[in-house]
Amino acid sequence: MWRLMGPALLFCGSAIGTSHLVQSTRAGALYGLALLSVILLAGILKYPAFRFAVDYGHSMRQSIMVGYRELGWWAPLLFAAAGLTILPIIIAALSVATAGISIVVFGVDFSVQLTAISLIAICALVLIFGGYNWLDRINRVLMLFLVGATLVTTVLVLPQVNWPTFFDVDWVFDPKAILFVIALAGFMPTALEASVAQSMWTAEAENRLGEGRLATTRDARGAFLIGYTLTMLLAVCFCIMGAGVMHAGGVVPESSAIGFAKQVIGLYSSTLGGGAAALAAIAAMSAMLTTLLVAMDIGARNAATTWQETFGQSETIQTGQGTPNLPYCASIVLLTVAGATIVLTLLNSFTDLLDLATSAAFVIAPVIAGLNHLVVTRCAMPDSARPNLVMKALNISAIVIMAGLGVSYFMI
Repeated sequence: MWRLMGPALLFCGSAIGTSHLVQSTRAGALYGLALLSVILLAGILKYPAFRFAVDYGHSMRQSIMVGYRELGWWAPLLFAAAGLTILPIIIAALSVATAGISIVVFGVDFSVQLTAISLIAICALVLIFGGYNWLDRINRVLMLFLVGATLVTTVLVLPQVNWPTFFDVDWVFDPKAILFVIALAGFMPTALEASVAQSMWTAEAENRLGEGRLATTRDARGAFLIGYTLTMLLAVCFCIMGAGVMHAGGVVPESSAIGFAKQVIGLYSSTLGGGAAALAAIAAMSAMLTTLLVAMDIGARNAATTWQETFGQSETIQTGQGTPNLPYCASIVLLTVAGATIVLTLLNSFTDLLDLATSAAFVIAPVIAGLNHLVVTRCAMPDSARPNLVMKALNISAIVIMAGLGVSYFMI
């Protein structure tokens, strides 16, 4: 279970960052607890598609992209068109958020653009030279800081929360609020294209157990459910923190990365005090750094495995020793260059850039959920790993709901 928790914690690392520190906190600050139901609904609707990737990665010990290729050459290309095109925007948004918090925590007088590009480069070097081993170990350590500090802060802020705002439905009739809801749901708990990397993390963890020590499907699902539940719990915590401190105090979220970072760290400080808030601030930076690091790994894995399956290559993304292969390294380099370019050219408003990335992720979510559904119902895999009728029905409902909201995004 400890080995299987690696992929589950990597999922937490990829999710507990922008979607939580920024989007969930903004939701609480702007609307109190009114959007808490949206956060929970997004988590429930996206769960089957992520679980399908875990099931395939565990049972077949390979990427779900192999299943895409089994569906036909069109499936990897559709994923590439839907999921890979927004990767540089996501990397840019994450790097800017991480840069804002880093500048505030360390009190340095660097530009956001320079700091963001430097962070992208550092993450690229870690992934190229360290691979899965470094990624797993760094993520486990940094997650401990964030979880502890966030749970303590949430408990302390509970008396300040205006609980009746949970039943406020005025946002339903506000087009601006609907656009924010779509952006909030896009990264809640994280973008669905991460499911491809999730299948690879699961397969890699399974391969390291060795012959004769293979985990059961129930074990793999249970480990992922623990990570997924923890991720959603912390999303609720950040919404409560935003509602209790910022919304209750009438604080409007800043649109700049540095300004918003100061508000988030101030949120910790106002409830924990100066000394404890310093640790919490480092935890917040750790969360964003982990998210950026894991997101770049997700992007590189997705790009590399799409290339390999489209052109019939079978080389694994990383070996048992964690050494990245050439397609993975090339993808890291391309993501670094593309992300840095967007940081330099499109950074006018931090929140606008973030909403663009998260909204795009939500619009393409039904496509990826549909592909994952086809793989686990049509492709070769053990019957014991296939989803039951309840999970299938939930995923189909999620596809319909997300597609409907995606259409409304363009209509608004």
